[in-house]
Parts: sequence; structure tokens; C-alpha cells
Amino acid sequence: MERPLTGLMRGDGVALSLTEYRDGGGYSALEKALKSWSGEDVIEEVKASNLRGRGGAGFPAGLKWSFVPRTDKAPRPRYLVANADEMEPGAFKDRLLLEGNPHLLLEGMILSAYAMGAEVAYIFLRGEYVEPRRRLRRAIDEASAAGLLGRNILGTDFSLDLYLHISAGRYICGEETGLLNALEGKRATPRSKPPFPQVSGAWGKPTVVNNVETLCNVPGIVRHGAEWYRGLGLAEDSGTKLFGVSGRVRQPGAWELPMGTTLRNILEKHAGGMCDGYHLKGVLPGGGSTDFLLPEHLDMAMDYDTVGKAGSRLGTGTLIVLDDKTCPVGMVLNLERFFAQESCGWCTPCRDGLPWTRQLLEDIEDGRGSLEDLSTLEDHTAFMGPGKTVCALAPGAMEPLQSALKFYREDFEQHIREGRCPYD
Repeated sequence: MERPLTGLMRGDGVALSLTEYRDGGGYSALEKALKSWSGEDVIEEVKASNLRGRGGAGFPAGLKWSFVPRTDKAPRPRYLVANADEMEPGAFKDRLLLEGNPHLLLEGMILSAYAMGAEVAYIFLRGEYVEPRRRLRRAIDEASAAGLLGRNILGTDFSLDLYLHISAGRYICGEETGLLNALEGKRATPRSKPPFPQVSGAWGKPTVVNNVETLCNVPGIVRHGAEWYRGLGLAEDSGTKLFGVSGRVRQPGAWELPMGTTLRNILEKHAGGMCDGYHLKGVLPGGGSTDFLLPEHLDMAMDYDTVGKAGSRLGTGTLIVLDDKTCPVGMVLNLERFFAQESCGWCTPCRDGLPWTRQLLEDIEDGRGSLEDLSTLEDHTAFMGPGKTVCALAPGAMEPLQSALKFYREDFEQHIREGRCPYD
């Protein structure tokens, strides 16, 4: 199967039922693992597959699981959490999976819980995802009734209780330790690390948090093997990836493509190219918290290391297109407004720096800016860079800003010289 994430999905948008999923080979990987493999065997197979986390960081999934203490004296219970709090600007890939094939996520979670020895699992779902909530609940009920969840799954000694938790909101809930605080009923503020969640996570117990797309890759790896999965990629990174495109393209949407597919292939073949009368000015390759890439990067492979060497991040793999008739200052301002609103306020650089950044950009966009404001904005990108804040929210917010100041500085200066937005 060349599209293990979406290959079974129906064309009419209706979620696969348990029967349809099983007819396509669903839950066969779970049966294989529970009856023939140990949890360590699953971890080693996932490590050999080189599956990297699809939530943005790209950390190897099997290696992350291996950090969970497995000795007899290790704390219990152990928890697995699926991060389905998809609030990154421009991201909609997880929703496609949740609505089209929720059983794929469930099988991936059961396999992952078995691998790390977890007894309890949670799906932490974005509150606004009403339809995914309905479809997940139905899938959980179907799986429970079929003996795929709960006590003694498939007649084995392995048991797993799985719960659907609806987020109360806020972008910061998607940060894994902020998510865990929210899951516990606390204010969703990030925790200091170490200790890392794999050692002390939910309620102080060993916990693994994985993105929805990451977990959905696990059944295919177990069913077909690590070598098969590595062969799906076109470059160093293995497997397939859900790439999405929004902006002024002819066919905005999301597609499952091999890791290493070029940016040009995604934009021109699958998204249909730019709309008539518009030209590509830049693209945020991994959602709203990544640096701009330029038209000169079109033939670049979309994988973690290649995009990183170009000065950006693959992130979620959901591209936001900037065209030549959209103001880059206004686009970045729109993102900074979001990040400033969603800051949890836990650390000073983020709490005070993001509103200040937003205000400076508003002044420039509205014709009240000065050249000194550009220097102040550049200072902010350093003050809120990596390692300067408790979590990655503010550093992520600085990525589109710092690259816009680098690539589109003339646009900023033109706003200031003319005292208005030249795109109006």
C-alpha cells in the first residue's frame, strides 16, 4: 500500500465503519503484535522504521517510547496521549484522519500503548472539532463492543482503557506539557523540563504524548515492516506525509505523499498552481510558526533535514502560500495577533513581547511606523528566540516575522515611507 494513511478512506467523506476498516486489513497489525510480538519488539520495529513525529518537532517516535521506564519498580499506571488539539494556523491534516478513518488512530494508539506498557490512553481533542468528536465516539464504541478496547484485548493479557477528552481551548494546550496540565484539570501552562513526560507526565506518571498522524503510521509499520515503511520515502526520512496547502492556489487541500516530495510537486501538481493573475511570493512550509521559503526553493525536497538546512522547518507540513498581491506585513500581523492572544502569559518575554510585536506591526501596517520599529522587531526575534522562553510558542511566533524582515524588508520600508499599506 503506497498510501497507508488515506488509502482506505471513502470518497464520499463518510468515516469508515469497523467492518469496512477490518475488510481493508484493519486491526490485523494489532492481532499480529499482541499474539506474536512483545512490546519491546514493537518499539524496535518502529525505531527501525525511522518514523519521526508528525506534530512538528520530528523526534523519532520509537526512541521516545523507549524512554519510558519499564522495570518492575517503575511507577504505574503509564499513560499514552494522542495530541489532537490541532490549532496551528494553517493546519488541518489531523482532522482529515479523524473524520475519514478514526479506527486507524485507535489501532495506532492500542499498538503504541502495548509497546510502552500503558494501561490508560487519552485522545486530547480540539474543542471546535465537533464532527471528529462524533466520529471518534462512534469508533470507540465499536472497538469496545468488538473486544478491541478494555479488558483482555483479543483474548490476551493486555488491557487498555481509552478516553476521549475534549479540550477547553487555547493554542497552548497543544504543547505537550501544557496539554498534560489541561488534562489534569489545571491551567494549561507549560512545565519545566526535565523531568520529561516519559518519566513524570500525567499525574506524575510515565506518559507519552504523540501527534495523531504519528500514531496513525504505526499500524502500517507493524503490519508491513520497517523496511517497507522506509521504502515509501524519497529521501532520508521514511514513510508518507500529509501535506496541506492553503492560500491562492487553484486546488487547496491535503494529500498523502512520500516524504521528500518536492515543494514544486505539491504546489503545482496537487494544488494546481497559483490562481490566475497571482504569482508565488513565498510560502510557510509547516504552518504559521515556520520561516518563509521563496520561489527559489520550489525544487527542494520536503523532509525535515532539507527544509531545516534551508532555514525553515517542515513543521506540520501544511503550507500557507503568500502571493504577490497579499501584503506580507499584514499576513505576519495576522499571525502575531493570533500568537499574542494565545500566549498563556507564564513567561515575561512571551507575555509582554508578543503584544508589543503585534502593536509595532499594527503601527507599520496602518502607516504610523518608523524605521526604528524595524530594529525593535529584530530585537524581539532575538529576545523571544529558542531557549529564551518556557516553551516554543514565542520562538515559533518569531519565525515568520524574522524571515519576513529578511526577505520582504522593502515591503516594510515602503509602508513606512508612504505612511500606508501599498497593497490596499
